Amino acid sequence: MNLANKITITRIFFIPVCVLLLLINNRITDVIAICFFILACATDALDGYIARKKNLITDLGKFMDPLVDKLLVISVLITLVELQKISCWIAIIIVWRELIITGFRLVAAKKNTVIQANYLGKIKTVLQMIMIVLVVLDFKNYFMMFFKHLIIISTVIFTFWSGVDYIYKNKNVLS
Repeated sequence: MNLANKITITRIFFIPVCVLLLLINNRITDVIAICFFILACATDALDGYIARKKNLITDLGKFMDPLVDKLLVISVLITLVELQKISCWIAIIIVWRELIITGFRLVAAKKNTVIQANYLGKIKTVLQMIMIVLVVLDFKNYFMMFFKHLIIISTVIFTFWSGVDYIYKNKNVLS
């Protein structure tokens, strides 16, 4: 268990903290939840940086890092649906994409093929994280409300587009 993997595993513990704070559903706990969420997102970048820089890339890390990212985003999205802060169709599109691509990667792995994340997937991830922050903080001024809706629409588009792109560029895995 190297440093990068320890950081990844530690991120798992941020998930219930974020969910519980969001479920309390007041401004103070929402801000604290977003601080934990941002910290979890930052440690995602940190563990990847450490793994690449110190050549600590492991099979455990390749498996756990994207899984923890998905657990974090999906858990918070489901909580936001429960709190009626986001429409369920947005969460459904994101969850479907994540499950389909995860299944697709499992099929590829059985054929000894690794499907690397590409720039669309990275943009999708960043947009999902920004969207969550904006939805939770729910600024009431016109500009921020417009910006939040723009980010939500962009997130849905990139989520769908990146999923289709992964499958199209790696369709040979299905044969």
